[in-house]
Amino acid sequence: MILDSKFDKRIITGSLAFFLICFLPDKAQAMHISEGILPASWAGFWFVLSIPFIIWGLADIKKRAAMNPGFKAMTAMVGAAIFIISCMPIPVPTAGTCSHPCGTGLGAILIGPGPTIVVASIGLLLQALFLAHGGLTTFGADVMSMGVGGALSGYLIFKLFRKMGLSFFIAAFAAGLISDWVTYSITSLELACALHGDVAFWDMFLAIIIAFIPTQIPLGIIEGFLSAGAFGFIKSRRPELLGLNIEGVC
Repeated sequence: MILDSKFDKRIITGSLAFFLICFLPDKAQAMHISEGILPASWAGFWFVLSIPFIIWGLADIKKRAAMNPGFKAMTAMVGAAIFIISCMPIPVPTAGTCSHPCGTGLGAILIGPGPTIVVASIGLLLQALFLAHGGLTTFGADVMSMGVGGALSGYLIFKLFRKMGLSFFIAAFAAGLISDWVTYSITSLELACALHGDVAFWDMFLAIIIAFIPTQIPLGIIEGFLSAGAFGFIKSRRPELLGLNIEGVC
């Protein structure tokens, strides 16, 4: 008996889902800020704070897509890249989270900070739902650190370096590097705010920052080269794609 293609796909998908649920280990090394780490008050605070940025990003995507329909496809590709790049965890058990590259600095210089915040938020939500990375209660905090902090810092440092007359390579490298380090500085701030208890806030903040240093300094440098290389490749091979960013990174 030959099954139709749609039914075949359903069988394959169902079998794969069954395998993943039943046979993969039940413990996952969480990344971003782990589920349940933040008290409800702080989780709610960061979630509410992230909403205006997501709304701004959605409005920006709508505006740019109306001007150039190809912008949606470019945004989707950047979103996929951010999702993959940020799925490479290196455990930092003392901080209750993981180090990992983010990709939001590169995304911001390709499509702008607003759309990057949106696609980073989608990636974070999917990772929380299906990969046990981050969490739903910590979603707002993760958006603020990786999405908002990473995108805005990467974009602004790129623009600043270009205005200073520095090369595209150096500007893109700095965008990737700074966005990565800013992400983890904000993550440290979020954790310190919620968890310092009777310990002085700045002592807790410093302790968390120090916990990230061994992994995040080299990862930030690697992300800088990744951003510079990817931007340079697109600029040399498909420069028209950079024109989709109406803010005009070029």
